[in-house]
Amino acid sequence: MLDFSRSDEWILGEDEFDPKFFSKVETCFNLGNGYLGLRSSSEEQYVGEQRDLIVAGTYNFFAEGETIELPNAADVTNIEFKFNGDRLDLNQGEIIKYDRHINLKTGLLTRTITWKSKSGDEYDLNFERIVSLKRLHTIAFNISIVPKQKTHIEITTGINGRMSNLGCQHFTYGTPRFFDNKYMVYCPQTIQSNITFAIGAVHNFKLNDKPFEVGGNINIKRRYMFFNYSCDVEANDTFNMEKICNVYTDRDKDIEGIDLKDLQLHCLEGLKNDEATGFAKLYEESANEWKTTVWDRAPIEIDGPSKDLFAVRFAQYHLRLMAPAHDNRMNIGAKGITGEGYKGHVFWDSEIFLLPYYIFNMPEIAKSLEEYRYFILPSAHKKASENGFEGAQYPWETAWRDDGEVTSKYQGTDIVTGELIKIWTGIIEIHITADVAFGVWSYYKCTNDQEFMDNKGYEIIFDTAKFWVNRLELEKDGMYHINDVVGPDEYKEHVDDNSYTNYLAKWNIEKALEYAHLIKNEKKDIYKRLNKQLGLNKLIKRWEEAIPKIFLQVPNEKGILPQDDTYLTLKEIDLDKYKKQPFVGGIYKDYNQDQITKIQVSKQADVMVLFYLLEDKFDKSVKVNSFNYYEPHCLHDSSLSLCTHSMLAADIGKHEMAYDLFEKACLIDLDNNNPNSSYSGIHAASCGGIWQCAIQGFGGLRMLGGKLRISPQLPNKWNSLKYSLNWQGQLIKVEVTKDKLVLTKEKNDNPITLEVWEKEYKLEDTLTIEK
Repeated sequence: MLDFSRSDEWILGEDEFDPKFFSKVETCFNLGNGYLGLRSSSEEQYVGEQRDLIVAGTYNFFAEGETIELPNAADVTNIEFKFNGDRLDLNQGEIIKYDRHINLKTGLLTRTITWKSKSGDEYDLNFERIVSLKRLHTIAFNISIVPKQKTHIEITTGINGRMSNLGCQHFTYGTPRFFDNKYMVYCPQTIQSNITFAIGAVHNFKLNDKPFEVGGNINIKRRYMFFNYSCDVEANDTFNMEKICNVYTDRDKDIEGIDLKDLQLHCLEGLKNDEATGFAKLYEESANEWKTTVWDRAPIEIDGPSKDLFAVRFAQYHLRLMAPAHDNRMNIGAKGITGEGYKGHVFWDSEIFLLPYYIFNMPEIAKSLEEYRYFILPSAHKKASENGFEGAQYPWETAWRDDGEVTSKYQGTDIVTGELIKIWTGIIEIHITADVAFGVWSYYKCTNDQEFMDNKGYEIIFDTAKFWVNRLELEKDGMYHINDVVGPDEYKEHVDDNSYTNYLAKWNIEKALEYAHLIKNEKKDIYKRLNKQLGLNKLIKRWEEAIPKIFLQVPNEKGILPQDDTYLTLKEIDLDKYKKQPFVGGIYKDYNQDQITKIQVSKQADVMVLFYLLEDKFDKSVKVNSFNYYEPHCLHDSSLSLCTHSMLAADIGKHEMAYDLFEKACLIDLDNNNPNSSYSGIHAASCGGIWQCAIQGFGGLRMLGGKLRISPQLPNKWNSLKYSLNWQGQLIKVEVTKDKLVLTKEKNDNPITLEVWEKEYKLEDTLTIEK
């Protein structure tokens, strides 16, 4: 069972060996560095485990009827031990002592066991593992064994290429090669995308801290290469094994297109370098990289329940694992690189729930994510064209930058008809186009990266606005409508005038018009280029004509903003059963999608996300009335929902509810009773959402209308909160208590104008504001 109640807010532990938690622990203890993700399976194999080694950006298409996905590469974690003929198997014999934990501060996975075999022999075992944050290609193991009696140790260890994605085998047979009877390099290739992997491994041994030669036999079987090692160890001696592994592909930026032989040698060279460095030094430099690039850059301190601080740090840990900071040709999938869920595809989650963390803490990563959106503009043009429109319509799900729309066409079985369920999100969930534009604008206003805006950002905003003005439908009322869509609430398909979609589309067009006039007057060369490319002269006229005629839902007589044109008229049912279920999607056991569309029930935040993004466009009374109406109708069946509702609850003064929703959001992955994160992987957007609750909700950090606002509202259980942020190249430290706010600017550059508790201030060096 997961245990994060220890006094150290950096440790997530497993306090007993329990097979029903295998996949849950593998996900939560996942190791990675943005290039590769490694699920934390035990070295020895068990039924119910889910081993995955995932390399970012290596998408492959398996067969007709399947969807492109990140393939599960060869396994390097499996190491089988026999002690005096007894296989290490914690289901057998007796576990005298057991502890497994991940140290979020350093990225070290540790497992400590005292085990008595079925023969009655006893062993002290210690396993350590890292994926280096400093060396993107490096995985390292350090294993020590202390037998309480003389023991014959047998070890089978190597590279297992027999892995699959739930039965889909994405790789060719592969090319195995041994060097110097010691180093192994296995090179399979993806069967459709033709990406060649090089996965290497080397083993070294010590006895009582001195180098120790262990006899071994080389073996190559189908898709599997390994060593069989054996030796004798005296009672109470310490036998140590280091396994160092490397992973490369010919898609890596620095060696892209390298041939097979050179790729093998490149992997061998990296392997030898890491071997010479050794586990201790590899761990030390990786831990230091965690300190300098994550914890020193995005420090958070909470004087309150220790579990709250731990949950935020857990989110930050995974936010770094999932970010492909090394390569702007890729973005963050809905499960990061912790499992096979959502097949590694990128959604709107990236802009709305993940991007803010990187913008305010690691703007260079935020820029990389936004450059990915620029690189996939051709896919957005293609999708718009296929649907009969001009401009850029961003695919609902994307993978590699050239893959286009990758949303599955069918998934699951209809509870009523028994047929496959058609997936409409990739066809009519179009708000992602405005979400991308909003992400571009947010990055620009928070960083003041004019070079990005000049070369990429303006183009994205213009191109998406070009799509929207084509997508609008002029009806008899003289207004432009947006019909037949899915909004953020995916329980509602084929709706007209979804508020979130319409408001964001209008915002997108307004922002495009604003910037078109700006560059026409101030950046004539850029305007000339983009006018030639996009036809800005004609678009400006179309935008000006369309903006005042775009239909927007307005609050009804009860002050509630309609989610779409029919939601408030739908029939109501008792939702108590579904709101209390400890799992998501329970309503699908009683109703099919067509029936759910006709019921007043929401999967996730919809209007609430709109209030969060465009909060200055709505009166507080509308937010309060709408929140009070929609939250009881929301099942929070998406990990994107609780965090949004928490922030909105804080905004409207529902402080106890905001904290309660925050606590629930923190447990989406950490709750022992919630299986959702088990096999499929971590909820990436929820990690971003947890940070948003703490810093943008309780910490009050927002970018509103292009300006900085910090208006904290601490929950009752927190005495203080400390965090830092980057604002347009300047570092600001924030200290919040119940009755005051202290802001400290690190550099004496231009003063920063900001809003605090509805008043405007200038921050020059240090600013103290009493509440």
